[in-house]
Amino acid sequence: MNLPETNTSLASLFNRLRFILVETSRSGNIGAVARAMKTMGFSELVLVNPRFPDALTDPEAVAFASGAQDILAGARIVGSIAEALEGCNYAAAVSARLREFSPPVLAPRALSNQLAASTDLHAAVIFGNERFGLPNEIVEQCNVLINIPANPEYSSLNLSQAAQVVAYECRMAALEVSDAAPAANPIGFHGDAASLAQVDGMYAHLEQALVAIDFLDADNPKKLMPRLKRLFSRTGLETEEVNILRGIARHILAVAKK
Repeated sequence: MNLPETNTSLASLFNRLRFILVETSRSGNIGAVARAMKTMGFSELVLVNPRFPDALTDPEAVAFASGAQDILAGARIVGSIAEALEGCNYAAAVSARLREFSPPVLAPRALSNQLAASTDLHAAVIFGNERFGLPNEIVEQCNVLINIPANPEYSSLNLSQAAQVVAYECRMAALEVSDAAPAANPIGFHGDAASLAQVDGMYAHLEQALVAIDFLDADNPKKLMPRLKRLFSRTGLETEEVNILRGIARHILAVAKK
C-alpha cells in the first residue's frame, strides 16, 4: 500500500536523512539498500570507500536495485567518514554489537520518532561493512548507536535488511507526526543543533586544554575523551553551547601559557 506523502514533516524528513554505507564489500548490497531506501521514500545515499571499483554501476548493484537505479545514479562516493557527514548535525551508527564507550543506545523506533519531531536535525544513519561492522572510532563520533531488537538467539541481519528496518521506522514516524503546532519547549529557547564538524572541533580543542593543565596525559589518555564524548552525546549540543565550551578551552590554554 502506498501511503500519501502530504505531511510537511514527512517531506522534510526525506530531505534531512542521509544513508551512509562504510566500506561495503558486495555491490549487490548497495543496490539492495538503494531499493530499501526508495520504497520508503528516501534518496540520499553516500558510500565511504567501497571495496570494489565502479560500485554504483556494477551489474550486481544495478540488478539488486530493481527499479531504484535513480538512487544509485544520485549517490556519492567519498574517501572518509568526515566527508560523508558534511552538512549533518546528527549521526546514528547502526550496529548489532554494543560497545563499552558507545554513545546512548536507541532502537530504530526511538530514533525515528526523534528525527520526525526535530526538524532542525540533518541526520545520517551509518551502516558498516558486512563482515566487520563499524570501527569504534566512527561509533564514538556518533550521537547514538542504533541496535535493532532482533531475536537474541540469532540477531544477524543482512545490510539491506537493517537499512529497510530503519527506513521503514523513519517513514512511519514521519507519517504519524501531527500537523498541529508542537508543544512548548520545556527548556524555553532552542538554538540550532551543532554540526558534527563543530562538535569534533570542540572535542579537539577541549583535549588540548586538558593536556595543557595536565588533567590529561597525551601519552596515556586512557578512556577520558571517549567518556567525555559519551557524556556530551547525551545532551544534544547546540552551536552556542559548543562555542561556550570552546571559549572555556581557549581561556584555559591562554592561562596555561602564562
